[in-house]
Amino acid sequence: MLDALLGMLVGLMLGLAVAGIAGWILQRRLRAADERAREAERLAELGTLTGGLAHEIKNPLSTIQLNLQLLQEDLISDRLTAPRVLSRMVTVTREAGRLRAILDDFLRYAGRLELQREPVDLTELLTDLVDFLAPQAQQGRVQIRYTASPEPVIANVDPRLIKQAVLNLMLNAMQIMSTPGSSGSSGQGGELIVTVSNADGRARIAVTDTGPGISADDQARVFDAYFSKRKGGTGLGLAMTRRIALEHGGGMELQSEVGKGSSFSIILPVSAENPPPSQSDRGDRPG
Repeated sequence: MLDALLGMLVGLMLGLAVAGIAGWILQRRLRAADERAREAERLAELGTLTGGLAHEIKNPLSTIQLNLQLLQEDLISDRLTAPRVLSRMVTVTREAGRLRAILDDFLRYAGRLELQREPVDLTELLTDLVDFLAPQAQQGRVQIRYTASPEPVIANVDPRLIKQAVLNLMLNAMQIMSTPGSSGSSGQGGELIVTVSNADGRARIAVTDTGPGISADDQARVFDAYFSKRKGGTGLGLAMTRRIALEHGGGMELQSEVGKGSSFSIILPVSAENPPPSQSDRGDRPG
């Protein structure tokens, strides 16, 4: 009888301990969810404020650009105008346009992403992008090599945003390889290797270049907004690419070695109807 009572007491104590642990875990999860909700609300308010501020800046900026263009036309028609004055007008007009482009990039990055998901064959999407960029790559002495998966890689994504993300990676790599002095580049061009594969329920889009590579210190910051060592870069391209990947439930991976090049990979969950990956897909994945 005593053993039975002792067993019941031990069982009761264990049950209370388990219930206490479960309650503590639930409380932590509720607290974390509440903090995430408050953070999301704060970010939404910040996005509204920044969007309004950018809109207020763009209005007078558009007026400035328009009047600069009109003034420039007047100066061109005046044969007595000193060339130096006209040159300064051209510089101011160019910088006003650059400021507007920076604001546009900021609004795209700070604004809310509304995903319009649909089943997309990433193999076809990349084929279109490679064909689109081929002429520009040739001008920069960059050779594009595209390795597609032997089977379709279907993902439920927003094709417009995924195109933008991959385009950011490809343009960034092309500019680094073809621009002298850009992050240590010789400007002699190189190879741009694009691959897409499917393995373990994930799609991997890899963009690999033979550029100067990225130092270990810079790799830790390369996805930060406004971090850029490329002349004329806004520092939002890679940050936006990473955000698009995260919004799709995926992520980014980076492998780089100074003097040998860099490989950026966009990881995306694939659709349930996607065919299973072949053995060659598993072996072709970068790093």
